[in-house]
Amino acid sequence: MDFQLSDEQKLLADSLEGWLRKQYAFEDWRKLVRSELGYSQANWQTFAEMGWLGVALPEDHGGLGGGPVETMVIAERFGAALVAEPYFSSIVLGGGLVAIAGDQAQQAEILPKLAEGRIKLAFAFAEHGSRFALNEVATKATKNGAGYAISGKKIVVWDAPGADLLIVLARTAGGSGDENGLGLFLVDNKAAGVTRRDYRTVDARRAADISFENAPAIALGDAEAAFPHVMAVVDKAIAYLAAEAVGAMQVLHETTLAYVKTRKQFGRAIGDFQVIQHRMVDMMIHLESARSLALLATLKADAPAPERAKAAAAAKVQIGKSGRWVGQQAVQLHGGMGMTDELNVGHYMKRLMMIDTAFGHADYHQRRFAALANAEAA
Repeated sequence: MDFQLSDEQKLLADSLEGWLRKQYAFEDWRKLVRSELGYSQANWQTFAEMGWLGVALPEDHGGLGGGPVETMVIAERFGAALVAEPYFSSIVLGGGLVAIAGDQAQQAEILPKLAEGRIKLAFAFAEHGSRFALNEVATKATKNGAGYAISGKKIVVWDAPGADLLIVLARTAGGSGDENGLGLFLVDNKAAGVTRRDYRTVDARRAADISFENAPAIALGDAEAAFPHVMAVVDKAIAYLAAEAVGAMQVLHETTLAYVKTRKQFGRAIGDFQVIQHRMVDMMIHLESARSLALLATLKADAPAPERAKAAAAAKVQIGKSGRWVGQQAVQLHGGMGMTDELNVGHYMKRLMMIDTAFGHADYHQRRFAALANAEAA
């Protein structure tokens, strides 16, 4: 199988790397995440002008019609630079849900604006007690004239403070835990009945807990059969996160390798000691293992559900384990300075820990993989 990027994909990678190298140094990132918004609106418009926001969106609606590999190329570069702009929440999750679940009119209305950077989306799915199970939904959507009224509470809604529209996973039928009776609903972030509590996450991103009290909403496609669409987009989102984690781990390995070659102890560079060399080799093995599983999840992102889900679960397990190992070793080998705010190492580790917990940590997906494998065998 040919794993080489095409000429167009290489051009995309080069444009990303060139811009990020000049405009997104670590000090630039520190200033952005300390701002009120947490990222740069000017950068977001640049992403739109460069075509990056539309790479994975359909050509019929202002996108470039790229696939999972193009998304992987973006994810790795954004992960290497710790990009704080809401590409994952707005484009990968939000755009993905509209493209797969929305009707033609909704796609024609939302996706071109998304590609042009005129609106941002945030996906509200998690609830207290759901423990990574996306079908554990208590938030209700009740028919109200031509639309719906949403009531309930969502937690850890990534990038909600800067979003224009919320895509809310809510129940129109069935009980908590049922996969049937779940719909996706568009809610204006400033609508009556929407109350947000904004905060920063451990990796300096923005999120919010949101309460809905009869908030007006419009169904995104079928109001009772959205769950398969949600799972398909989440598995693709996991492939994105895996590639982002690979980009972050690559930087940690390179940074740590350069440090152990120059940091001296007992008159010698610490990288000359065999135990340090063994650690560096282990970091590389974890990195390459994660890269392989991230690539598998990417290549299986458009496969049928069982095959796609197994690849996503396997990638999440490896990313969780590798990210924790690489992050911990990078911090330890840098010593006390590894966790200081002024050094990038600790910030990369925090991002890797957040990626591990997103949509389920390694232990959760190990159980998910086993269940999928058992079902396939049966």
